Amino acid sequence: MTIKLGLMGFGNIGRKLYSESLKNNDIEISAISDIGDPEILEYLLKTEFENTKNVSLDNNYLINNNYRSRILSAFTPGEMTWDLFDVDFVVDATGKFNSPEYLDSHLNAGAKRVIVSTLPSESIDRLVIFGINQDSIKLQDRKISAGSSTLNALAHLLNSLLPFGINAVNMTTIHSYTSDQSLQDTVGADFRCSRSASENIIPNSSEAEKWIIKLFSELNDKINCNALNVPVQKGSMLDLSIAFEDDKVGIEDVNSAIIAASELYPDIIGITNDPIVSSDIIGDPRSLVFDVKATMKGGNSIVKVLAWYDNGHCHAMRILDVIKAYSKLEGFK
Repeated sequence: MTIKLGLMGFGNIGRKLYSESLKNNDIEISAISDIGDPEILEYLLKTEFENTKNVSLDNNYLINNNYRSRILSAFTPGEMTWDLFDVDFVVDATGKFNSPEYLDSHLNAGAKRVIVSTLPSESIDRLVIFGINQDSIKLQDRKISAGSSTLNALAHLLNSLLPFGINAVNMTTIHSYTSDQSLQDTVGADFRCSRSASENIIPNSSEAEKWIIKLFSELNDKINCNALNVPVQKGSMLDLSIAFEDDKVGIEDVNSAIIAASELYPDIIGITNDPIVSSDIIGDPRSLVFDVKATMKGGNSIVKVLAWYDNGHCHAMRILDVIKAYSKLEGFK
């Protein structure tokens, strides 16, 4: 049985999902909603992904060897008529419409389930971090988030280390610049975000703190998360400092715990002993690659770890994992 997807937004995540669908015979992109010119959307897709070279555009249909996708223009979720395409899932990959009300608009327009590609603004039916809580999903879930790339990486690191007992956590994601930033100084959401993404390290907020405590309630009032957007197009890194309850927890204990977790979920957690940098992680589908040699201890109880992730690519893969998990519940083979 083929899983039919509808995409709202054909940017970074949307194009990656399309490219990955060509590698999966059980996934079909039935419809794409984007306000961009279809010819430019096709051009961006084919310049980014080698496996899309044979894709063509014909009368607002994006055609490949396996299926054809209708391209439509809609500014908001309620304008898209998903029921005409009999889609099993809609992925809202715009990064803009993350409130429950907008997700309801997708459902009212005929979507059976909607997965938002970002963290939601408020609680919805299910936040699924694959490898952490995918067993909690239920058939009645309709509004779903696969989290964010940062939340996925953070959750797996913390899940590995919680058994040691944690007093406090400070997380900084050193994050590649994003499509909502301007390459030139221009008026933005706040003073710092108004500065050029191509020229500056820009301190930013992180929603991971709000949502990580919903996964691990024992970390409530113990964790602080922030972000630094840097002039790098792809590739990000987590810098995580943990104050443990037991000051005997050392570098080898932490490394061994994360390596053990990687053996349970090798498709999600990677390990490297090499002195890699951000460009080395581009195209890696795993939620994080733990940098073994970077672990260090400071004082009696603080251990610092680094982990790398290709924030766009790995998150598209986790969205597909969540889609397949729900499809399995529905009886798809």
